[in-house]
Amino acid sequence: MVNFFKKSKNILGINARNLTYLRPSNSLRAIRIADNKLLAKKILARNGLPVLQTYSTIKRIEELKTFDWANLPSTFTLKPNKGFGGEGILVIYGRKKKPPYPWVKADKKLIEIKDLQGHVLNILEGNFSRTSLPDVAFFEERIKLLKLFKPYSYRGIPDIRVIVYNSVPIMAEMRFPTKESSGKANLHLGGIGVGIDMGTGTTTTAIQNDKIIEYIPKTRISLKGIQIPDWKEVLQLAINAQRITKIGFLGIDIVIDREKGPIILELNARPGLSIQIANLAPLNERLQRVKGLKVKTVKKGVKLAQDLFGGEIEEELEEISGRKVIGINEPIEILDGDKNRYPTMAKIDTGAYRTTICKNLAEQLGIDQVIDQKKVRGALGSEERSIINFSFYLDKRLVGTEAFIADREELKYDIIIGRKDLKRFLVDPAKNVFMGGKR
Repeated sequence: MVNFFKKSKNILGINARNLTYLRPSNSLRAIRIADNKLLAKKILARNGLPVLQTYSTIKRIEELKTFDWANLPSTFTLKPNKGFGGEGILVIYGRKKKPPYPWVKADKKLIEIKDLQGHVLNILEGNFSRTSLPDVAFFEERIKLLKLFKPYSYRGIPDIRVIVYNSVPIMAEMRFPTKESSGKANLHLGGIGVGIDMGTGTTTTAIQNDKIIEYIPKTRISLKGIQIPDWKEVLQLAINAQRITKIGFLGIDIVIDREKGPIILELNARPGLSIQIANLAPLNERLQRVKGLKVKTVKKGVKLAQDLFGGEIEEELEEISGRKVIGINEPIEILDGDKNRYPTMAKIDTGAYRTTICKNLAEQLGIDQVIDQKKVRGALGSEERSIINFSFYLDKRLVGTEAFIADREELKYDIIIGRKDLKRFLVDPAKNVFMGGKR
């Protein structure tokens, strides 16, 4: 399927991208802004757009020799200012508390000051620069991983690449770090790219090494149906970044921080084209549809993106994936000990692996026979939880499962459905947002 798709006459190639869109749309000044991460951050921040904090920079070897390493935080990202393709980026996850106080990289290997000095020297000498000319190294805050993305990301932070043309986001993909990519959200290194429906912000088709995949490698965790939080805000950020920098054909990389929400990571005036495969759609057609349009406001640009390129309506998603679309709150029917149906409301929680039911309700329905015990770690620390067998109907589909029982008397819902029992469903947080909980 991918090979056939690559040969389509509508697929935008590198030469066509450069001749038809990049050169006419992007001035040399605009390209210089995109190629200079520190300059781009300065311009975006000056105009009120969220960017990552820069801790410090090293511009010359003399500064490297006198740099105060003790002032670095325990976690940070070291980057080349004019690097490309993710080359030269070093992510530090923590620091040991015993001498020689080494830092810990994404691959769990230790790194000491001398290693950081060597890496910075390589950056200064231009080894990771697009032009191979001397470069600047800078230390930047590390993103805090959103809980939603934790099951999909290998020791790294996923990002969202949005292609914007003429103030309209025309295509987007989520990029997940993998073990193969050493914790970097880089497709060329073996990261995963997942197409995003522009209308809903829901993930669709996933690719790795230009091949379509369905699950995270060596797991049964589906990559389809992930709802991107703050989707409209992501689209608004992408349009604002283009308008401020005046880069006509632009790829914007956006991350979602656990505490701060969407943040612009960097700009790319020459975005890669494998995004077309992840979306099973040619860029050229979408570019032609918005070329020459008068887009006066950011709001109009967002609406055009969602109306023109939000073709993955619910029925199509269900047909493509073979899964039913459900919301974050759903009516279910639990089978009691006599196989009678007990209706109640359930919370759909993709952040939880296993389903949990209220202990009192399980006793009431006669399904509280414990089959196993399992130690789990929660917000209050480790605890032993009992596991029971029970079945329920969700969207007319019978689900048999092994679930935790716990005291949920003070909580809004008697039952939360974890992702272990959602393999036949896609979750849309905007659908069926009921206010009611227990019945």
